[in-house]
Amino acid sequence: MIKIISKLKKKSFFIIVAVLLLVTGLIYVFTFSSFHSGFEITDELGGNIFPSAILSVATTDAQVIQPSDSIYVGNPKSCISIRLRSRSPYTRIRIDVAETPFFSRSVSEFVLDKPRTEYTVYPDIIWNYEALKDLNQATPISVAITVEEDGKDLGQRVRTFSVRSINECLLGYVSNGTTFHDTGIFFAAYVNEDNPMIDQLLREALNTRIVNRFLGYQNTKPGAVDKQVYALWNVLQKRNFRYSSVSNTSLSSNVVYSQRVRTFDDSLESSQINCVDGSVLIASLLRAINIDPILVRTPGHMFVGYYMDANHKSMNFLETTMIGDVDLDDFFPDEQLDSTMVGKSQNQMSFITFEKSKEYANSKYEQNEAGIHSGKLNYMFLEISKEVRRKIQPIGK
Repeated sequence: MIKIISKLKKKSFFIIVAVLLLVTGLIYVFTFSSFHSGFEITDELGGNIFPSAILSVATTDAQVIQPSDSIYVGNPKSCISIRLRSRSPYTRIRIDVAETPFFSRSVSEFVLDKPRTEYTVYPDIIWNYEALKDLNQATPISVAITVEEDGKDLGQRVRTFSVRSINECLLGYVSNGTTFHDTGIFFAAYVNEDNPMIDQLLREALNTRIVNRFLGYQNTKPGAVDKQVYALWNVLQKRNFRYSSVSNTSLSSNVVYSQRVRTFDDSLESSQINCVDGSVLIASLLRAINIDPILVRTPGHMFVGYYMDANHKSMNFLETTMIGDVDLDDFFPDEQLDSTMVGKSQNQMSFITFEKSKEYANSKYEQNEAGIHSGKLNYMFLEISKEVRRKIQPIGK
C-alpha cells in the first residue's frame, strides 16, 4: 500500500512539473509571438507635434525633447517613433512612413544590436518646413507607418496626431507620468532678430532723432544704451501697439503645456501684444542692434531685460504691456510744437511711460529674483545669447 501511494505521488509530481513547463512554454511563446505580431507608434508629447519646436532646432544639434526610453536608435528630433522588441541579435528593421501634408514619404533602415530587447526607433521624417511655418491653427493628421523586421512584414499602424499652430510655444512636458521637463528655451524661437521688417522699424526710430545711429555697446557714454532702447520703445508706441491678453491655446493635455505667442510678423500686423509677445518683440529689436536681451518669466507673466554693458555687469528691465498705456495721438508731435503751446509732447509722454516701465519691471525683478534664478517651475531667466542661438534658431514666418 505504501509503495502504491509513493508511486502515485511521484506520478502526480511529474504531471504537475509537466503541466507547469507546458504553461510556462505557452506563456513564453504567446508573449514572444504576440509582441512580434506588431509594433506601436509612439511619441514624447502625447500625440502633439509643435512646428515651433521642430523649426527652431532643424539646423542645430540641440536635443531639447529627450527620449523617455534609454534604449533607442535614430534621431529623436524626428518627434515620431515606433516601439518594438528585437527578435535576435542584429535584427534589421525597415520603416516606411507615409506622406502627409507636413512631411514627405520616407524609408529608414536600422539594425537593433541586442536580442529580445524593447527599442524605441525614430525613423527619418522629411518635414515640409513651409507648411509648418504657415500653420496658424491646430489640425489633425493621420500618420501611417509600415514596418518590416528581418524581411517579415509586421503590417501597418495608423495613429492620429495633432499638429499645433506655429504660435504655440512648448513650455514643458511630462514623461513616464511623473517627470516634468521644462522647455522654456523655445521662447527664444520667437525672438527674431533676422526679420526683414526690422530695418524699417529701425529707420522709423532713427527718424525720431532720439538717436542718430544704433551702436549697441560701442557707444560707451553714460545712458547711451538706455537711449537706444527708448528709441525702439518710442517707435512701437507711435505704431499704436495695444495690450491684448490672448495667450491660451486649444491644447487640452496633462502631458504637454504650451503658451500662445505671436510671431514678429503677427505682432506688427495686428499691433497687439501681451506680455510674452511684447517681450520677444523688444528682444528681437535689441538683438538686431547688438544689445543682449533677457526673457524673464514669473508665474503667469513675462517681461524683458537687457544688459547695460558688453561685460554684463548691470541690467535693466521693461514691462512691455505698458507700451499701450498712452495714445500718442492725443499729444502734439514734437516737430509741431511752438513756444505758445502747453502740455507734454508725444516724445515726453513716451519717455514718461518708458521710465515707469523700467521702474515697474525692475521692482518685479527684485521681488522675484530668488525664484527667477532658482530653476523652479514657471520661473525663467533666459539670455538670448550666442550659446542659446547655437541651440535655438528664430522660426520666422
